[in-house]
Amino acid sequence: MTLRFTKMHGLGNDFVVIDATQRPVPMPAERARAIADRRRGIGCDQILLLEPPPSSDVDFGYRIINADGSEVGQCGNGVRCVARFVHAQGLSDKAQLRFATRTAQMAVTVDGPQVRVDMGEPDFQPASLPFNAAPAGRYTLDVGGETVEFGACSLGNPHVVLAVDDAAHAPVHTLGPALEAHAAFPERVNVGFAQRLSRSRLRLRVWERGAGETQACGSGACAAVAVLRQRQRVDAQVTVGLPGGELHIDWPGPGQPLVMSGPAAVSFEGQTDL
Repeated sequence: MTLRFTKMHGLGNDFVVIDATQRPVPMPAERARAIADRRRGIGCDQILLLEPPPSSDVDFGYRIINADGSEVGQCGNGVRCVARFVHAQGLSDKAQLRFATRTAQMAVTVDGPQVRVDMGEPDFQPASLPFNAAPAGRYTLDVGGETVEFGACSLGNPHVVLAVDDAAHAPVHTLGPALEAHAAFPERVNVGFAQRLSRSRLRLRVWERGAGETQACGSGACAAVAVLRQRQRVDAQVTVGLPGGELHIDWPGPGQPLVMSGPAAVSFEGQTDL
């Protein structure tokens, strides 16, 4: 089977995007790992499968497969790339598109170089992650004999956010995987390390479940703003600086949707034999 693909990225968070609207493209874990392999495959953080709409109120479905072969329900950078892919491939000329994953629906607007995503309202209930804890604004867990404090929320996928003094020297590669696989998170979790620069700027690094540290994490940026806004530490409009670039987050507060804006770009196109 010959598979055509488009390699894309959102601030360096890179994807292999596949059009599966006309025929199904099976993606078992072993195949996904082979495609994502950066030395023997195409190389990516995630594989995005664009599929027919699962219901009449959306334009397309899409699936997100991590580099380790696991499937997740949300990807903020990914949906921006998928929206630009739809326009580039002539699959729709609508300015605003609705996409559905297995856990969320998102309205996405392509506006020149920027793509805006309505991520919905952040869910702070532990059960939404899921997270085995009683609801609270701050949580603590013992991780390797160290007590770690964090906030938690879901935007269609689970995030914990640690406030740090210096994101550049945060223990992303030690504490990240330890928290990702902690028993308190039955489906694992994404881990953000957020440094507050001002009420309108954050610096952030994210350890993504199933992918490790990425250049950027869209839903992670949204989660960081949501957690710090819940603590009244940031304003409604925040620029989040990630290793790969900047995202702009707008969240007025509870009862309102959170909107993320950022770029999405094509790297190259190609084909491979499965």
